[in-house]
Amino acid sequence: MNWEEKVLGRESILLNDLKQLVAIPSVLDESLATEDAPFGPEPKRALDWLLEEGRKAGFTVKNIDNMAGHIEMGEGNELLGILCHVDVVPAGGNWTYGPFDGTVNDGKLFGRGAIDDKGPTIAAWHAMKLVKEAGIPLHKRVRLIIGTDEESGFRCVKRYFEKEEMPTIGFAPDADFPIINAEKGISTLVFTQKVEKADDQLLHFKSGDRTNMVPDHAEAVISKPLSEIEEQFNSFMEKYDFAASALEDEPSTTVIRVSGKSAHAMEPDNGVNAAVHLASFLNTIFVEGESKQFTQFIVDAFGTETRGRYLELAYNDEVSGDTTLNAGIVSFNPKEGGQVHVSMRYSVTYPFDEKIGTCNDRLKGTSFTMEVKSNSKPHHVDANDPFIQTLQKIYTSYTGEEAELLAIGGGTYARVLDKGVAFGMLFPGREDVAHQADEYVYIEDLLKATAIYTEAISRLASNEGEGENK
Repeated sequence: MNWEEKVLGRESILLNDLKQLVAIPSVLDESLATEDAPFGPEPKRALDWLLEEGRKAGFTVKNIDNMAGHIEMGEGNELLGILCHVDVVPAGGNWTYGPFDGTVNDGKLFGRGAIDDKGPTIAAWHAMKLVKEAGIPLHKRVRLIIGTDEESGFRCVKRYFEKEEMPTIGFAPDADFPIINAEKGISTLVFTQKVEKADDQLLHFKSGDRTNMVPDHAEAVISKPLSEIEEQFNSFMEKYDFAASALEDEPSTTVIRVSGKSAHAMEPDNGVNAAVHLASFLNTIFVEGESKQFTQFIVDAFGTETRGRYLELAYNDEVSGDTTLNAGIVSFNPKEGGQVHVSMRYSVTYPFDEKIGTCNDRLKGTSFTMEVKSNSKPHHVDANDPFIQTLQKIYTSYTGEEAELLAIGGGTYARVLDKGVAFGMLFPGREDVAHQADEYVYIEDLLKATAIYTEAISRLASNEGEGENK
C-alpha cells in the first residue's frame, strides 16, 4: 500500500497536533524539578499531552516515573520500538517568529522542536494511527517510546529501560534520512584552570548553557575603562563582522558582549562560537596572568579549528569521519578561574583511553587540567543486517533515491538500542536548523516522512516484512 494519499488527507490534523506540541515550551528546568516532574513542569506537560492522545485513540499507554512513557499497539513476543523525545533545547534569541507559536509560512512550520524532535514525533505517532486504522494484522508489538530528557543526558530512557523491555529492533526519527547506522561517541570533557593568584584583569566571563549547542552569546567584564580599549575593540569587530558591544559599567570597568550563531555540537563549524570570538579579542588586550592564561587556552584549543589538534584529541576514521569538539559552556571568575565544558563527538573506532591520556599529557605544564565528566560509547549496526536492508527498500520506494548509509556526530536514542538506527526525518539537501533560531520543518517533508514511517511500521511489524528483519 502507498500511504502518501492517506497522509495528505490528514494534513490539517497533523499540523494542528504539531502546533499543540510545539506550543509547550518543554525545556529542562531543574530549578522547578519535583518528584512528579523530574525535569521540570513543561517536559512533563509535553509527555502527558502525547500520552493522553494515545489514550483517546484507544492505544495502550504507560507512564514511567514521569520521565518517559510509551504508546503501544499490536501483539506478539517481539517488539518494534520507535524512540522519540518531546523535550527541546532553549529557544535562544533572534527569532523571526515566536519559538513556541508554531507559525506556518512559506510551506514551513516554525518553532522550537519543529525538526528536533516534535515534528518527527508527530509523524511517527500518526504513522502508528494509520496502521491501526487500516486494520493491518501485526505479529510484533509496536511502541512509540517517548523521552523527556534527550537534550540533556538521556536520563529518561535510562530509567525507561531499567523498567521496560528492550525492543527487538527499533529506529529513532531524530536525525537524517536515509539511514544512520553509525553514531559517534559523545563525551563531555571539562577543562578547569588552576588559579594561584587572581590578576584582576578579567572579572567575569560567561557563555553558553548547553554543551550540545554552539554558544551564540558571550559576556565579559574587564577592569579597564572603555577609553583604553575602544579603538582596538572597534578594529577587531570590523575585521570579523559580527554583532558586539562594549559599554563602560563603572569608571574602571567595561562590559563586553558578543553575539555568534548557534548550531548543533555535532558540527561546530556550522555555527559561530561567541565565547571563542570574545576570548580572542580579550587575548589581545590582556597581559601575563590568570586572565591571559584563560583566554590564551581558548584561542589555542578552539580559536582556529574544532577537531582537537591542539589538545591532541584529533582522530578520523572511514566509518564516521572526524572527531569534533564544541566548547559549549565557558566561564571564568577571579576566585575559581576558568572552566570550559566541551562536547566531544568521537569517531566509531576512536582509541578513547589512549587519546584521553595523550591529552592529559599535553596539558602538563599548563594551568589547565581535564576530566571526563560523561561518556557515551559509539553505536554501529552492520550494513548487511536485514533490518537495515528493509529500511533501505522502503526509503527508496518512496523517494526514488538510493538509501545511503550515514554516520553522524549527534546522539539519538538509537544508541541505547541493542539493534537500532536513526531513520530521518531530515531529507538530503535540506538545511539542518536543529538548535538554531527559526527552526522549522517543511510541511511536505513532514507528510512524506509520515508515509515512510507508516510503511516501515507495516513492513517491520506485520507478516509482509516476515523474514526481512530476523
